[in-house]
Amino acid sequence: MAHALHRVASVAFAVVVTLGATYAINLALEPQENEFAVAAAQESWSRTDEPYVQIDPILEWSQLRLLDMSLDEKVRSLLVLHVPGLDPDAIRSSIASVDSGGRGAGGLILMGNNVPGSAEELAALTAAATVDPELPPIVSIDEEGGDVVRLPYDTFAGADVLRSAPPSDTADAFAGRAQLLASVGVNLNFGIVADVTDDSGSFIYWRTLGDDPASASERVAAGVAAESVVVGSTVKHFPGHGRSNDDSHVGIPTSDVGLDEWHATDALPFKAGIDAGAQAVMFGHLAFSSIDPVPATLSAAWHDILREELGFDGIAVTDDMLMLQASGVAEFSDPYVNAVAAVAAGNDALLYVMPTDPATVGIDVSVLASTIGTQVEQSRIDEAALRMLIFRRSFAPDAMNWLPPCDVRCLAGAVGSGISGMPSDALNPQ
Repeated sequence: MAHALHRVASVAFAVVVTLGATYAINLALEPQENEFAVAAAQESWSRTDEPYVQIDPILEWSQLRLLDMSLDEKVRSLLVLHVPGLDPDAIRSSIASVDSGGRGAGGLILMGNNVPGSAEELAALTAAATVDPELPPIVSIDEEGGDVVRLPYDTFAGADVLRSAPPSDTADAFAGRAQLLASVGVNLNFGIVADVTDDSGSFIYWRTLGDDPASASERVAAGVAAESVVVGSTVKHFPGHGRSNDDSHVGIPTSDVGLDEWHATDALPFKAGIDAGAQAVMFGHLAFSSIDPVPATLSAAWHDILREELGFDGIAVTDDMLMLQASGVAEFSDPYVNAVAAVAAGNDALLYVMPTDPATVGIDVSVLASTIGTQVEQSRIDEAALRMLIFRRSFAPDAMNWLPPCDVRCLAGAVGSGISGMPSDALNPQ
């Protein structure tokens, strides 16, 4: 699992170039031509000096899956939804395809009302969400420890204790917490706060891991390194909630700090977490007015900074999108406009802590998906959907041992795109 979670394009295995090639040629040529072509292919591709195809099995599986998805399926795969209660059928329906009567979401977020009395019961509940074992859903949770705990059986220390303890204690706490989360079926934790503040009166102070960027960075890196080899690890709330004492659950906290100062301070714990292996970064509904007046969640500028300046290539996830509606700012009162802006800006996952009836907050999931699909460029949707597929696929059994089916599409795509490193003459052996 650790290997799969940290797979990148350079982590690959070799399969011989002959993989399914004769089958592709058989489909493409007349019977009389087949015999000659197959013999030539076998002779050419059996040479010991022929290169190997280097593939990343998780990436390639995800790319093939993306090709088979409709636009509606891609958009719905970006949604991480809360389904209140303990009903396994409701949990499963949220992930199940639209064709089967479900919502087709890419994942779930567990809240307190999803947590039964024992870890075993919770594991059974989350297991119901796995509709397709080849593509497990995201099962996420806010499990920070300390002030933010969903699981009554989480006895590990939180930031309120860890912020004044050695970084090794943070590593120990999140290693233990990650094992607990994995045991109950959670694969993504929104648990590591990378914000920085020395104001003990701030609502977020006791959730942060240090009074200054350096000490917070050490603990963030330690926590991510320990957690990310077991479950997906998230750093939040980018680009930094510590700059304001306002609560983003009921408003849009704003700071006028400039980009240079941000890089020297607030950015450091996020960069430390990214370098330590964080698979996700959660964007906060926070405005840094001198950089972009709109909340970072909806800011293409802040997504560019995350990708290009901090080097992050994992999942960008929003904080609960309903918080924007609750901010009291008229500009953010329309959930569909917010969703389009969030995906267009660069988010890969949209988080919704839904009530039992989403209509009570003005949302119809089908309308939400169709609105995003018609108003956001498909290349942006594809980019986001692929990131989500890659993360989810990493939790599938034997994902790293998958071999690609090499039919005509596979070979043609390999030659055309170079994705698999297929020789340029693979379809025309000499």
